[in-house]
Amino acid sequence: MRRKTAAAQLEAEIRRREEVLRQTFRRYVSPRVADKILEDAQLRDTLLSTADVRAHAVVLFADLRGFTSISEQLDPHRVVPLLNEFFSLLTEITFRHEGTVFHMAGDCLMLGFGVPLEQPDSPQRAVQAAREMLVSFGDLARSWKARFNIEAGLGIGINEGDVVAGNIGSASYMNYTIIGDAVNIAARLCQRARAGEMLFSSALKRSLDAHGMDIGATPLPPLQLRGRSHPIDIFCVPLETRVQLSTERVAA
Repeated sequence: MRRKTAAAQLEAEIRRREEVLRQTFRRYVSPRVADKILEDAQLRDTLLSTADVRAHAVVLFADLRGFTSISEQLDPHRVVPLLNEFFSLLTEITFRHEGTVFHMAGDCLMLGFGVPLEQPDSPQRAVQAAREMLVSFGDLARSWKARFNIEAGLGIGINEGDVVAGNIGSASYMNYTIIGDAVNIAARLCQRARAGEMLFSSALKRSLDAHGMDIGATPLPPLQLRGRSHPIDIFCVPLETRVQLSTERVAA
């Protein structure tokens, strides 16, 4: 009797932990990807441990342009719902293309494709998601303009390269994220992008070319980044219309 009780309790605890894990990863990835992770015992154990994993991934940063001006014009109780609309839209698109949400803070979103699950077509997924974000956010920005008379735009930076994925933090708080030079470059490209622009590196361009994906990219002057001895080649894919905002941030 005791053995049966202990076995039942163990089984119930396993089910509870799996449900917690499922709900946790559905904050980062689509339900379909979350289920794939749970089905892979080795990957599941790796994600729960503190060990880091090296991966080749595509990193995408999406940043709201005009947020400072919006915060100045509107009361905080009006700003929060706008941010929720912004993040909900971009997260929904990310999950549709089976990307992973690694970081969401202020007015910026950091995404990954090809991690934690390998995706041979991660460059195409990232670019398709970025295109959809730019178009869909254009509709949302026009709605904000009509409702609150505010202007906003979206800038996107994408890079491909090696990253380290793992749980980073303390004993009381951990966050599953990715770090590495590839992440830093993607962030810099996002800072450089104007509203309505997608900027990406030559590393991503080579992958797209190798898969025969022509997205009408325009080469830009090489970008010199602080701390790097050589500039990097970058490319741009703008929308037909871009919003020129005085509060846009341009950093090198």
